[in-house]
Amino acid sequence: MPDLRAQLAHDLSTARDRTLLLTGHDQPELLRQHSPLMSPLVWDLAHIGQQEDLWLLRGGDARCTGLLPPDVESLYDAFTHPRAARDRLPLLPPVEARAFCAEVRGRVLDRLDRFGPDDDPFDVAMVVSHEQQHDETMLQTLQLRTGPALLGPGMPLPTGRPELAGTTVLVPGGEFTLGVDGIDEPFSLDNERPAHTVDVPAFRIGRVPVTNAEFAAFIDDGGYDEPRWWSERGWQHRREAELTRPQFWGPDGTRTRFGLVEQLPADEPVQHVTAFEAEAYAAWAGGRLPTEVEWEKAAAWDPATGQRRRFPWGAADPAPELANLGGHALRPAPVGAYPAGASAYGVEQLMGDVWEWTSSSFRPWPGFAPMLYADYSAPFFDGDYRVLRGGSWAVGASILRPSFRNWDHPVRRQVFSGVRLAFDA
Repeated sequence: MPDLRAQLAHDLSTARDRTLLLTGHDQPELLRQHSPLMSPLVWDLAHIGQQEDLWLLRGGDARCTGLLPPDVESLYDAFTHPRAARDRLPLLPPVEARAFCAEVRGRVLDRLDRFGPDDDPFDVAMVVSHEQQHDETMLQTLQLRTGPALLGPGMPLPTGRPELAGTTVLVPGGEFTLGVDGIDEPFSLDNERPAHTVDVPAFRIGRVPVTNAEFAAFIDDGGYDEPRWWSERGWQHRREAELTRPQFWGPDGTRTRFGLVEQLPADEPVQHVTAFEAEAYAAWAGGRLPTEVEWEKAAAWDPATGQRRRFPWGAADPAPELANLGGHALRPAPVGAYPAGASAYGVEQLMGDVWEWTSSSFRPWPGFAPMLYADYSAPFFDGDYRVLRGGSWAVGASILRPSFRNWDHPVRRQVFSGVRLAFDA
């Protein structure tokens, strides 16, 4: 139990350190609405504390009064207030939001000191996951921001093997275990459960994600001008939104990354594309997007043992030599940078770098049961959402698993989203 308590405290601290780094700016910066798609950063900051107060100090019972007065707490209800309107709310000023978060955290750590063998750590892990997900959201906000750079260029990354671009591996057909159970992954979220057996026909999948150079070839070949590569809905959106290239790409071979204008790295995974752009590229390249079931089999299944691996590379926790996670790089790594992180089938960079669009809509697995936070997944099932897999460079390493399912509208591209191809075998 001491080891688990120390691990939970460490994960809480790691998430908070990143939150404070991303919100360590002056008041006008934090109150500014950088995009109608995103909240002001100060809303995210106080919302993180409000959710921690609700779930770890009040056991999820919203009828109990928290550290904020009810009329103030209601400002941070994500279902009541859409992002585009949050800058018009009477939000806590940054100094008060920071003080509130610190007060909540102090009480949470006091509770953790009394953590016993009968206490369920899931609620703490859920709060860590929530904060880490908001940290990634705040990075999206900072990417949409205009003005001088605030974050710098990011940490260095390993060199890649660009010769892997465009190569594929075969995943033979057969059964595998999709999803996980709480006994194996106690911190998994409700939409990842339960584990169940599915039969998947053989397919080929890209060994690495699609690169900027590969996507540029699609543009140069007139891919954005050819309706034949696009779905009917995708083409309609391309025309209405006047898409001509991935978001943040300039027409001169540059990109803007957190306020820095730089040459587009040819061997990095392409990012900031919609699901429709990903589909169009895949059609142009003679392939398709993988289903999320195919993606998970390629990532987690070990055909030699007939069992799931905890991570693509095995049981070891994520480490800098295995995957680009945690947000420190501020960009994807070149393709081929993590040979030690390959799955049993030889597929690389499945964890980190870019979220990978799949062809799958967000639906529950058979036997789905909502978790402690009942509204985490269920309100979004069967809506206009596509599943993304694998995590991005911005995801906290402690919250990611091959079974982790992200979802968003197919028109979104402020997400750190990219492409991996699949092909019928």
